[in-house]
Amino acid sequence: MPLARSELLAAARDARDRAYAPYSGFRVGAALATDDGEIVTGANVENASYPLAMCAERSALFAAVSRGARKFVALGLVGPPGVEIAPCGACRQSLAEFGSELIVVREGREDVTLGALLPDPFGSEMLREPAG
Repeated sequence: MPLARSELLAAARDARDRAYAPYSGFRVGAALATDDGEIVTGANVENASYPLAMCAERSALFAAVSRGARKFVALGLVGPPGVEIAPCGACRQSLAEFGSELIVVREGREDVTLGALLPDPFGSEMLREPAG
């Protein structure tokens, strides 16, 4: 991983401070490292209509993609202090669109690839018409 683990988690903690979580109080920050060394952060954003909330991981992913990034090497993820978290299923699937080799870095847990967290994602190859 080209970036220090501590740098990625520090950026995620900084993003967590900007989370908008007035309903759950469960603040999450994410820091997504691109293949060229840029770190793009995101925080969870809740909504009174709960299904419209956005997770920190997808917030960072969508911001990075909006900037033109398409290749990612690592995701730093932090939740409330002392709570070990993992990306939800929707975030895992969204990140998998860009590759399963992404390293997921979390406080209190060993680093793991996205592929280990989501071993059989739905992929673009499944959208093709079957032969015959």
